[in-house]
Amino acid sequence: MAPTYFVGTWRDHSLRRPSRRYLSVSSSRAAPSETRQELESTRGCTRVTDISAVAAAKKELRSIAKRIRAEVSQQQGSAAAEAIAAHGIAFAGPPQGAIVSGFSAIGDEIDPLPLMLRLAREGYDLALPVVQGSGLPLTFRRWQPGDPLVQGRWGIREPKPSAAVVDPDVILVPLLAFDAAGHRLGYGGGFYDRTLAVARARKPALAIGLGYDCQEVPAVPRLDFDQRLDWVLTPSGPRKCIGD
Repeated sequence: MAPTYFVGTWRDHSLRRPSRRYLSVSSSRAAPSETRQELESTRGCTRVTDISAVAAAKKELRSIAKRIRAEVSQQQGSAAAEAIAAHGIAFAGPPQGAIVSGFSAIGDEIDPLPLMLRLAREGYDLALPVVQGSGLPLTFRRWQPGDPLVQGRWGIREPKPSAAVVDPDVILVPLLAFDAAGHRLGYGGGFYDRTLAVARARKPALAIGLGYDCQEVPAVPRLDFDQRLDWVLTPSGPRKCIGD
């Protein structure tokens, strides 16, 4: 049986005013009619059976989201990372003694390090993900500020192989776009979908997406086995995902 998935209709168009809530960007280099870019979806979603439709929708959104995040990161990156750290993660109600996995930011991803430093001061045990290979879930190895890191696959910094493997209670997740239901757009490799499925089969692990406020979209195209976020933390504060 073909997998069920849902896809909205997306279009990239100019705006007269910047959107407060949804994915938007301004560029001084663009022509006047292109100074604002926003993604919109139709109301609701359509059930489809051709996997190529959702793949095409994700590809289109991914291309626009990368460009937008790059501009926002240049303008707000350091301040946004500190703003996220100021919120902490107590809002999610992590269990006492929780292990929290962060990530080593690459490219224009929002930097979780200030938040992780705060969590270390508050007594949380920390971890970082390790890429095992294409098509495989991530593993997590214990890490504390000051521990050495090595370059893994694709140049991503990760703990040494000698660091203990752990099962985190809270997983901080990078993203390109998100919606109010907790659906997330990543790079297309499926690493976090596989990882969250495995982690949640072991324990009630919480997934908290980290991103900019402008990365929110009305609806992320998704497959039925894509994993939802429980919360999204942006510089303006935490948002509890409402589900479908």
